[in-house]
Amino acid sequence: MKNKNYSDLTRRSFLNGFTTLGAAALFPISSYSAGNKSTIIKPYRLSQGDTVGLITPASAAFEPSTIREGIETIQSLGFKAKTGKHIDAKWGYLAGSDEDRVADLHQMFEDDEVKAIIALRGGYGSMRLLDLIDYDLIARHPKIFIGYSDITALNLAIYHKTGLVTFHGPVAISSFSQYTQEYFMKITMSTVPLGIIKHPQPGNPLRPTAHLSTIHPGKATGRLIGGNLTIFAALLGTPFEVDLKDAILFLEETGEEPYDVDRMLTQLLLSGRLDQVAGIVFDRCENCKPGDYKPAFYNTLSLEEVLADRLGKLGCPVSYGLSIGHQADKPTLPLGIATTLDADHHLLIFEEAAVT
Repeated sequence: MKNKNYSDLTRRSFLNGFTTLGAAALFPISSYSAGNKSTIIKPYRLSQGDTVGLITPASAAFEPSTIREGIETIQSLGFKAKTGKHIDAKWGYLAGSDEDRVADLHQMFEDDEVKAIIALRGGYGSMRLLDLIDYDLIARHPKIFIGYSDITALNLAIYHKTGLVTFHGPVAISSFSQYTQEYFMKITMSTVPLGIIKHPQPGNPLRPTAHLSTIHPGKATGRLIGGNLTIFAALLGTPFEVDLKDAILFLEETGEEPYDVDRMLTQLLLSGRLDQVAGIVFDRCENCKPGDYKPAFYNTLSLEEVLADRLGKLGCPVSYGLSIGHQADKPTLPLGIATTLDADHHLLIFEEAAVT
């Protein structure tokens, strides 16, 4: 997750006082398991005119215009924007202290006016918040939470600890192309299963699928889990590591050389976690190539060769080349919902809605 050049951007204690029937009436649930939970919580859908909260849980907005850009983006999508108290804070490469950043996260979940929360940007710092978060508070106030890249840490931890469906999607300063807007709206506003996620319009219509590769053929269905590879690997062995049993795992990365990706995938393989998945989707990852003029080695494997070597022997469906990460065009991907991967045709198919 190096060298970012893009502007892109528990149901535990609170249920103790309720009966099972009462809890079911309060929150929509699904039969898929989330981490060590037997159910997941689907947040309520967004509607035009709703208030969306903007926070900086990782790196700072280095210019005031960056915050204005995020606000204007949310407003242009037809929502009201509400910023966290410390959104403009700075402390080195972080957006203020850990305590201030987590306070904004908590405040946005508690605020009944706020219907969804979107990170202004990624960068670094989300992992520092994980042991400070009040997960019971979040489970009592379930709502849409969106971000990607470094925000993967929050997406995974919140999902694992509470069962709340979180969303790997654009941050507020992402480019929000027509494709990105379309899927952001559909995923967060519709209670109907979306079905097939279409590929973005190719740059060259003569070769619309040339960048897509089947690392291992097949078709599988499971709950959708994933995010940034660096963050995913960093969470191994922590209390915030997500269970991958029968999951459709999606991974994205940017700015890493092929050997870096090799090392992180090898770490996942050695941990035994990848033996549990039902299928894997890997991002196009256009920036994952040898460093310009100063590659780490005189000879290198390509990213596709690394994926074939590291993932091709797992025996599950593996598809490479989808646009899901540091790309101008990216769909919003809900963690925890039933999803089918067709690696032969490079298709993700959402079998259920992510919101209620």
